[in-house]
Amino acid sequence: MPRPLYPRPRRRGAPLPSRAVLEPDTGHRIRTKIRKLPALSASLTPVRPPDDPARHQGRVRTAPHVEGQFAAYVYVPLRLEKGAPLARLLRDVLESAKARVPSLHPISIQLPPGESELHISLTRPVYLRAHQRDELKTAVRAIARAHSAFTASFAAFAELTNDERTRTFLAVEAGAGHAELKALSDALVPTLRLLRQKEFYSAPRFHASIAWALLDRATPGVDLPPSSSATDTLVLNSPPPDDATARFPTIPHFPETLVQDLNKQFGGRLVSRQTGAFQIDEVCVRIGKEVTAFKLR
Repeated sequence: MPRPLYPRPRRRGAPLPSRAVLEPDTGHRIRTKIRKLPALSASLTPVRPPDDPARHQGRVRTAPHVEGQFAAYVYVPLRLEKGAPLARLLRDVLESAKARVPSLHPISIQLPPGESELHISLTRPVYLRAHQRDELKTAVRAIARAHSAFTASFAAFAELTNDERTRTFLAVEAGAGHAELKALSDALVPTLRLLRQKEFYSAPRFHASIAWALLDRATPGVDLPPSSSATDTLVLNSPPPDDATARFPTIPHFPETLVQDLNKQFGGRLVSRQTGAFQIDEVCVRIGKEVTAFKLR
């Protein structure tokens, strides 16, 4: 039985394959070399953004960049005027905390003129394809129309870590309004499942992060202190180079008494109605760099 013929792989350094063609005048066979295809134009090759922690104070993405994929999350915004009691309180808290943790970085979204914004997340970071963006926005719009505006307030300061345990956060936790925030978050579950994304935490601690610090890299046999997860929506990146910790200070965790001392020193101001209470009247969805806001009814 004849053996099937398969093309043999070309050895490195071997001449290029050739083919036989008939010369039209003589009918003789002439062998001609098959030329290589030209290299693909650089303009047709997608450019992957460089993962450089130096550009983001040592922060790293929680997922690698994928072409055509958009990072997104849903949150309620809290806008603070520069002279508002809560804004003044948080400045005092950050000043006190930074005196004990010099590597602490404040968190806020700057808004003109003289305003800043904090976020209370209703989802984890999710990753959408282009055709899924409108689907999420449509779901958030419907949820906003089905829920009424409400008053919430902050209750205490806390230390939370992100899921990857690369950063620790100084956060202020919601007290009043927790049930309404959970109702908004729960309403997003069917859409997240449809998009094959992780749901929010089963026992969420709704909070606004006000500062963060890089954590030491976890090593075998070294456990970080127990702490609930924070929703890390600031940066989505891949692991940093080995010299990142040399350029950006890290800590194992906050000083053991930091949060306790902050609550003791500033807790009274935080829970006072004129300082810690705020109105929630819209839900926002951020997809890539685009933010869309939907008013609650």
